[in-house]
Amino acid sequence: MEKSKRLFLKSKRSFRRRLSPIQSEDRIDYKNMGLISRFISEQGKILSRGLNRLTLKQQRLITIAIKQAHILSLLPFLNNEKKQFEKNESTVRTTTLKKNRN
Repeated sequence: MEKSKRLFLKSKRSFRRRLSPIQSEDRIDYKNMGLISRFISEQGKILSRGLNRLTLKQQRLITIAIKQAHILSLLPFLNNEKKQFEKNESTVRTTTLKKNRN
């Protein structure tokens, strides 16, 4: 082989398999809140498959389980606790400012 052709060959990288966060004995179910809560963001959104390091089949099962838990009210649809706190804090500030002006 000539040098010019060798430059375009792909280098072989070693394939390193990442460990899955779900063990084989873990059952993906809407009742398994400890497992489901690991795959939800702080806002209550389902995390992507790339962040979760799940297989396609596992991600589908997790998504179905999370949606079932939402419907059965085991999980809130949105986590608005932080926003409510900020709103309450701002209303307290405005009321104190109005009182100070009078």
